Amino acid sequence: MENDFWKQLSEIFKKHKGKTVGTFLGLFLAILILLLGFWKTILIALCTLAGYYIGTRLDIEGDFRKLLDKLLPPHFKK
Repeated sequence: MENDFWKQLSEIFKKHKGKTVGTFLGLFLAILILLLGFWKTILIALCTLAGYYIGTRLDIEGDFRKLLDKLLPPHFKK
């Protein structure tokens, strides 16, 4: 019986992946806003996006120093 439940849940997730992920993301965001407040939640979201961007660029570039040279202004290079 319990195995059936997880199998059905897996099928629903496969069929409606975007809706399921979006729902849980919205729920998580709402909980963060209620617990931390709007501006702290926005700061967390911005830091997460910045980390994602830097990580993606690092995957593409492959070298952390090269990435820093591109991201930082010239006066930081000395």
